[in-house]
Amino acid sequence: MELPNRNLKAVTVIIRAADAVREVIKSDAASNGLNPTEFSVLELLYHQGRQPIQSIGKKVLIASSSITYVVDKLEAKNFVRRSECAEDRRVTYAELTEEGKGLMDRIWPEHENKINELFAGLTVEETEAMISDLKKVGYQALKI
Repeated sequence: MELPNRNLKAVTVIIRAADAVREVIKSDAASNGLNPTEFSVLELLYHQGRQPIQSIGKKVLIASSSITYVVDKLEAKNFVRRSECAEDRRVTYAELTEEGKGLMDRIWPEHENKINELFAGLTVEETEAMISDLKKVGYQALKI
């Protein structure tokens, strides 16, 4: 009997784990009236402050064509505002409003706890090893 290809099993495990994590994030965002994309933009602005709209997509893994739509939705909810760059008129920034900051102040600790629960079965060393190993796989995938 031939043993199964461990690499194929690893791909299946990675995809299933990523799907399960994505569901936790999706559910958590939805419980706060947001979709995962909106939540990721708010999280970026919450932790890194004002950002050029053009660079948000790369930082939160959203297609650049979707950023304007997401920022429009967050602006309509009064969580984000746009501001022009004084030095370069081609650049527009997105930043949290007071209401957006208040929302994130309220929901971020609970979200962080949920993420911590996902990794509760791993030691710090195991988590660090997983990060390192998955980065290696990701970098190798970029070469193919």
